[in-house]
Amino acid sequence: MSGVCPPPAGRATIFTLAADHGVVSEQVSAYPQVVTSQMVENFLNGGAAVNVLARHVAARVVVADFGVAAPLGYAAGLLRSYRLGRGTANIAEGPAMTYAEALQAIEAGMALVEAERADGLDLIGTGEMGIGNTTAASAMVAAMTGATPAEVTGRGTGVDDATWRRKVAVVARALAVNRPDGDDGVDVLARVGGFEIAGLAGVVLAGAAYRIPVLLDGFIAGTAALAAVRIAPAARHYVIAAHRSAEPGHAHALAALGLDPYLDLGMRLGEGTGAALGIGLARAAAAILTEMATFKTAGVSEASEPCR
Repeated sequence: MSGVCPPPAGRATIFTLAADHGVVSEQVSAYPQVVTSQMVENFLNGGAAVNVLARHVAARVVVADFGVAAPLGYAAGLLRSYRLGRGTANIAEGPAMTYAEALQAIEAGMALVEAERADGLDLIGTGEMGIGNTTAASAMVAAMTGATPAEVTGRGTGVDDATWRRKVAVVARALAVNRPDGDDGVDVLARVGGFEIAGLAGVVLAGAAYRIPVLLDGFIAGTAALAAVRIAPAARHYVIAAHRSAEPGHAHALAALGLDPYLDLGMRLGEGTGAALGIGLARAAAAILTEMATFKTAGVSEASEPCR
Protein backbone atom coordinates (compact mmCIF):
# COMPACT_ATOMS: atom_id res chain seq x y z
CA MET A 1 0.00 0.00 0.00
CA SER A 2 2.67 2.49 0.98
CA GLY A 3 5.04 1.56 -1.82
CA VAL A 4 7.88 1.55 0.71
CA CYS A 5 9.64 -1.42 2.31
CA PRO A 6 9.67 -1.56 5.22
CA PRO A 7 6.34 0.28 5.45
CA PRO A 8 6.26 3.31 7.76
CA ALA A 9 3.91 2.86 10.71
CA GLY A 10 5.08 5.37 13.29
CA ARG A 11 2.57 8.19 12.90
CA ALA A 12 -1.08 7.20 13.20
CA THR A 13 -4.20 9.34 13.39
CA ILE A 14 -7.75 8.22 14.12
CA PHE A 15 -10.34 10.50 12.55
CA THR A 16 -13.52 10.48 14.66
CA LEU A 17 -16.27 12.32 12.81
CA ALA A 18 -19.56 13.30 14.47
CA ALA A 19 -22.98 14.29 13.15
CA ASP A 20 -26.65 13.83 13.94
CA HIS A 21 -29.44 12.15 12.00
CA GLY A 22 -33.01 13.30 11.46
CA VAL A 23 -34.17 9.68 11.44
CA VAL A 24 -33.95 9.59 15.25
CA SER A 25 -37.41 11.16 15.23
CA GLU A 26 -38.65 7.71 14.17
CA GLN A 27 -37.59 6.36 17.60
CA VAL A 28 -34.96 3.97 16.25
CA SER A 29 -32.38 4.49 19.01
CA ALA A 30 -32.23 3.62 22.69
CA TYR A 31 -30.50 6.95 23.40
CA PRO A 32 -31.60 10.56 22.82
CA GLN A 33 -29.92 12.67 20.16
CA VAL A 34 -28.16 14.87 22.71
CA VAL A 35 -25.80 11.95 23.44
CA THR A 36 -23.95 12.79 20.21
CA SER A 37 -22.84 16.19 21.52
CA GLN A 38 -22.15 14.78 24.97
CA MET A 39 -19.86 12.14 23.51
CA VAL A 40 -18.05 14.72 21.37
CA GLU A 41 -17.22 16.62 24.55
CA ASN A 42 -16.05 13.33 26.09
CA PHE A 43 -13.73 12.76 23.10
CA LEU A 44 -12.31 16.25 23.50
CA ASN A 45 -11.75 15.67 27.22
CA GLY A 46 -9.88 12.42 26.47
CA GLY A 47 -12.25 10.22 28.43
CA ALA A 48 -13.86 8.03 25.77
CA ALA A 49 -12.89 4.48 24.84
CA VAL A 50 -11.25 5.64 21.62
CA ASN A 51 -9.06 8.04 23.60
CA VAL A 52 -7.93 5.27 25.94
CA LEU A 53 -7.10 2.87 23.11
CA ALA A 54 -5.46 5.60 21.04
CA ARG A 55 -3.15 6.40 23.94
CA HIS A 56 -2.43 2.68 24.26
CA VAL A 57 -1.21 2.50 20.64
CA ALA A 58 0.28 6.01 20.60
CA ALA A 59 -2.17 7.32 18.01
CA ARG A 60 -3.55 10.83 17.68
CA VAL A 61 -7.34 11.39 17.73
CA VAL A 62 -8.77 14.13 15.52
CA VAL A 63 -12.40 14.94 16.34
CA ALA A 64 -14.50 16.75 13.73
CA ASP A 65 -18.03 18.16 13.85
CA PHE A 66 -19.76 17.43 10.55
CA GLY A 67 -23.23 18.37 11.76
CA VAL A 68 -23.97 17.85 15.46
CA ALA A 69 -27.44 19.15 16.30
CA ALA A 70 -26.96 20.32 19.90
CA PRO A 71 -24.67 23.20 20.87
CA LEU A 72 -21.20 22.04 21.81
CA GLY A 73 -19.65 23.40 24.99
CA TYR A 74 -16.00 23.03 24.14
CA ALA A 75 -12.90 25.08 23.48
CA ALA A 76 -13.18 25.80 19.76
CA GLY A 77 -9.52 25.08 19.08
CA LEU A 78 -9.88 21.44 20.10
CA LEU A 79 -12.46 20.50 17.49
CA ARG A 80 -12.31 20.61 13.71
CA SER A 81 -15.51 22.12 12.37
CA TYR A 82 -16.92 21.09 9.00
CA ARG A 83 -20.58 21.58 9.88
CA LEU A 84 -23.03 21.04 7.07
CA GLY A 85 -26.09 21.64 9.25
CA ARG A 86 -27.77 20.50 12.44
CA GLY A 87 -27.91 16.89 11.36
CA THR A 88 -29.38 15.30 8.26
CA ALA A 89 -33.05 15.28 7.29
CA ASN A 90 -35.24 12.29 8.16
CA ILE A 91 -34.46 9.60 5.56
CA ALA A 92 -37.85 7.96 6.19
CA GLU A 93 -39.45 11.03 4.61
CA GLY A 94 -36.92 12.14 1.98
CA PRO A 95 -33.22 12.51 1.17
CA ALA A 96 -30.73 12.88 4.02
CA MET A 97 -28.98 15.73 2.19
CA THR A 98 -28.47 17.13 -1.27
CA TYR A 99 -26.02 15.64 -3.74
CA ALA A 100 -23.95 18.82 -3.43
CA GLU A 101 -23.85 18.47 0.37
CA ALA A 102 -22.68 14.86 0.05
CA LEU A 103 -19.83 16.00 -2.18
CA GLN A 104 -19.02 18.80 0.28
CA ALA A 105 -18.83 16.31 3.16
CA ILE A 106 -16.60 13.98 1.14
CA GLU A 107 -14.26 16.85 0.30
CA ALA A 108 -14.19 17.90 3.96
CA GLY A 109 -13.09 14.39 4.96
CA MET A 110 -10.33 14.56 2.38
CA ALA A 111 -9.29 17.97 3.76
CA LEU A 112 -8.88 16.45 7.23
CA VAL A 113 -6.35 13.98 5.86
CA GLU A 114 -4.60 16.74 3.91
CA ALA A 115 -4.16 18.76 7.11
CA GLU A 116 -2.70 15.82 9.04
CA ARG A 117 -0.27 14.96 6.26
CA ALA A 118 1.54 18.22 6.93
CA ASP A 119 2.98 16.68 10.11
CA GLY A 120 3.45 13.22 8.63
CA LEU A 121 0.86 10.47 8.49
CA ASP A 122 1.64 6.76 8.11
CA LEU A 123 -1.59 5.08 9.23
CA ILE A 124 -5.20 6.26 9.21
CA GLY A 125 -7.90 5.04 11.57
CA THR A 126 -11.60 5.75 10.98
CA GLY A 127 -14.18 6.41 13.67
CA GLU A 128 -17.54 8.12 14.14
CA MET A 129 -20.25 9.23 16.52
CA GLY A 130 -23.86 9.91 15.68
CA ILE A 131 -27.04 8.69 17.35
CA GLY A 132 -29.15 7.10 14.60
CA ASN A 133 -26.27 6.38 12.26
CA THR A 134 -26.69 2.59 12.30
CA THR A 135 -30.12 3.14 10.72
CA ALA A 136 -28.57 5.23 7.95
CA ALA A 137 -25.76 2.71 7.47
CA SER A 138 -28.26 -0.16 7.29
CA ALA A 139 -30.13 1.61 4.50
CA MET A 140 -26.86 2.32 2.68
CA VAL A 141 -25.64 -1.28 2.85
CA ALA A 142 -29.01 -2.60 1.71
CA ALA A 143 -28.91 -0.21 -1.24
CA MET A 144 -25.35 -1.14 -2.22
CA THR A 145 -25.52 -4.91 -1.70
CA GLY A 146 -29.13 -5.86 -2.39
CA ALA A 147 -29.55 -7.37 1.09
CA THR A 148 -32.92 -6.95 2.77
CA PRO A 149 -33.46 -4.41 5.57
CA ALA A 150 -33.90 -7.22 8.09
CA GLU A 151 -30.60 -8.81 7.06
CA VAL A 152 -28.52 -5.65 7.54
CA THR A 153 -30.29 -3.97 10.46
CA GLY A 154 -29.00 -4.67 13.95
CA ARG A 155 -29.57 -3.54 17.51
CA GLY A 156 -27.39 -0.43 17.27
CA THR A 157 -27.37 1.13 20.72
CA GLY A 158 -29.02 -1.97 22.16
CA VAL A 159 -32.67 -1.53 21.21
CA ASP A 160 -35.39 -3.97 22.26
CA ASP A 161 -37.34 -6.22 19.89
CA ALA A 162 -40.14 -3.75 19.25
CA THR A 163 -37.70 -0.95 18.44
CA TRP A 164 -35.68 -3.27 16.18
CA ARG A 165 -38.80 -4.13 14.17
CA ARG A 166 -39.60 -0.43 13.88
CA LYS A 167 -36.01 0.24 12.80
CA VAL A 168 -36.24 -2.39 10.05
CA ALA A 169 -39.50 -0.85 8.82
CA VAL A 170 -37.89 2.61 8.79
CA VAL A 171 -34.95 1.32 6.73
CA ALA A 172 -37.40 -0.26 4.26
CA ARG A 173 -39.38 2.99 4.05
CA ALA A 174 -36.21 5.03 3.52
CA LEU A 175 -35.23 2.82 0.59
CA ALA A 176 -38.71 2.98 -0.94
CA VAL A 177 -39.00 6.75 -0.55
CA ASN A 178 -35.50 7.63 -1.77
CA ARG A 179 -34.65 4.85 -4.25
CA PRO A 180 -30.86 5.30 -4.02
CA ASP A 181 -28.68 4.13 -6.90
CA GLY A 182 -26.55 1.44 -5.30
CA ASP A 183 -23.83 1.81 -7.92
CA ASP A 184 -23.38 5.53 -7.19
CA GLY A 185 -21.71 6.03 -3.82
CA VAL A 186 -22.44 9.75 -3.71
CA ASP A 187 -26.12 9.19 -4.51
CA VAL A 188 -26.43 6.59 -1.73
CA LEU A 189 -24.78 8.96 0.75
CA ALA A 190 -27.03 11.85 -0.28
CA ARG A 191 -30.27 9.91 -0.16
CA VAL A 192 -29.90 7.71 2.93
CA GLY A 193 -26.49 8.46 4.47
CA GLY A 194 -25.09 10.87 7.03
CA PHE A 195 -22.74 13.82 7.07
CA GLU A 196 -20.14 11.95 9.12
CA ILE A 197 -20.44 8.84 6.92
CA ALA A 198 -19.80 10.93 3.81
CA GLY A 199 -16.85 12.55 5.60
CA LEU A 200 -15.39 9.12 6.34
CA ALA A 201 -15.76 8.18 2.68
CA GLY A 202 -13.61 11.23 1.96
CA VAL A 203 -11.04 10.09 4.53
CA VAL A 204 -10.84 6.71 2.78
CA LEU A 205 -10.48 8.31 -0.65
CA ALA A 206 -7.72 10.63 0.53
CA GLY A 207 -5.89 7.77 2.22
CA ALA A 208 -6.00 5.80 -1.01
CA ALA A 209 -4.88 8.79 -3.07
CA TYR A 210 -1.81 9.28 -0.86
CA ARG A 211 -1.12 5.54 -0.42
CA ILE A 212 -1.72 5.68 3.33
CA PRO A 213 -3.24 2.47 4.73
CA VAL A 214 -6.72 3.03 6.19
CA LEU A 215 -7.70 0.90 9.20
CA LEU A 216 -11.48 0.57 9.14
CA ASP A 217 -13.44 0.49 12.36
CA GLY A 218 -16.82 -1.25 12.41
CA PHE A 219 -20.19 -0.99 10.70
CA ILE A 220 -20.35 2.74 9.99
CA ALA A 221 -16.73 2.96 8.82
CA GLY A 222 -17.15 -0.15 6.67
CA THR A 223 -20.26 1.36 5.11
CA ALA A 224 -18.38 4.59 4.37
CA ALA A 225 -15.57 2.58 2.78
CA LEU A 226 -18.04 0.72 0.58
CA ALA A 227 -19.44 4.05 -0.64
CA ALA A 228 -15.88 5.28 -1.28
CA VAL A 229 -15.11 2.17 -3.33
CA ARG A 230 -18.27 2.69 -5.38
CA ILE A 231 -16.92 6.18 -6.13
CA ALA A 232 -13.33 5.07 -6.84
CA PRO A 233 -12.93 1.25 -7.07
CA ALA A 234 -9.12 1.39 -6.70
CA ALA A 235 -9.59 2.69 -3.13
CA ARG A 236 -10.41 -0.91 -2.17
CA HIS A 237 -6.68 -1.72 -2.24
CA TYR A 238 -5.84 0.74 0.56
CA VAL A 239 -8.29 -0.33 3.27
CA ILE A 240 -7.81 -2.90 6.02
CA ALA A 241 -10.71 -4.30 8.03
CA ALA A 242 -9.50 -4.02 11.61
CA HIS A 243 -12.39 -6.04 13.03
CA ARG A 244 -15.86 -7.42 12.46
CA SER A 245 -18.63 -5.56 14.26
CA ALA A 246 -21.48 -7.36 15.98
CA GLU A 247 -23.84 -5.41 13.69
CA PRO A 248 -25.10 -7.80 10.99
CA GLY A 249 -24.82 -5.20 8.24
CA HIS A 250 -21.07 -5.05 8.71
CA ALA A 251 -20.61 -8.60 7.45
CA HIS A 252 -22.48 -7.66 4.26
CA ALA A 253 -20.33 -4.54 3.80
CA LEU A 254 -17.11 -6.53 4.31
CA ALA A 255 -18.25 -9.20 1.86
CA ALA A 256 -19.00 -6.54 -0.76
CA LEU A 257 -15.53 -5.06 -0.17
CA GLY A 258 -13.88 -8.49 -0.28
CA LEU A 259 -12.21 -7.91 3.08
CA ASP A 260 -11.46 -10.37 5.89
CA PRO A 261 -11.43 -8.72 9.33
CA TYR A 262 -8.39 -9.29 11.54
CA LEU A 263 -10.30 -9.30 14.83
CA ASP A 264 -13.74 -10.61 15.77
CA LEU A 265 -14.40 -9.60 19.38
CA GLY A 266 -18.11 -8.83 19.29
CA MET A 267 -17.37 -5.11 19.47
CA ARG A 268 -20.04 -2.59 18.46
CA LEU A 269 -18.95 0.68 20.06
CA GLY A 270 -17.65 2.61 17.07
CA GLU A 271 -15.72 5.81 17.84
CA GLY A 272 -12.63 4.30 16.16
CA THR A 273 -12.01 1.75 18.91
CA GLY A 274 -11.59 -1.19 16.54
CA ALA A 275 -9.36 0.91 14.28
CA ALA A 276 -7.10 1.63 17.27
CA LEU A 277 -6.63 -2.08 17.84
CA GLY A 278 -5.98 -2.47 14.12
CA ILE A 279 -3.24 0.17 14.30
CA GLY A 280 -1.56 -1.95 16.96
CA LEU A 281 -1.69 -4.98 14.66
CA ALA A 282 -0.31 -3.01 11.70
CA ARG A 283 2.59 -1.82 13.81
CA ALA A 284 3.22 -5.36 15.02
CA ALA A 285 3.35 -6.59 11.41
CA ALA A 286 5.78 -3.82 10.43
CA ALA A 287 7.97 -4.64 13.43
CA ILE A 288 8.10 -8.34 12.50
CA LEU A 289 9.12 -7.42 8.95
CA THR A 290 11.89 -5.07 10.06
CA GLU A 291 13.21 -6.62 13.27
CA MET A 292 12.74 -10.38 13.13
CA ALA A 293 15.79 -12.37 12.09
CA THR A 294 15.58 -14.90 9.28
CA PHE A 295 16.68 -18.48 9.90
CA LYS A 296 19.88 -17.69 7.98
CA THR A 297 20.86 -14.59 9.96
CA ALA A 298 19.93 -16.27 13.24
CA GLY A 299 21.92 -19.41 12.46
CA VAL A 300 18.89 -21.68 12.63
CA SER A 301 19.03 -24.91 10.67
CA GLU A 302 16.67 -25.29 7.74
CA ALA A 303 14.17 -28.13 7.58
CA SER A 304 15.76 -31.46 6.69
CA GLU A 305 14.88 -33.51 3.66
CA PRO A 306 11.72 -35.58 4.17
CA CYS A 307 12.15 -39.22 5.07
CA ARG A 308 11.86 -41.62 2.15
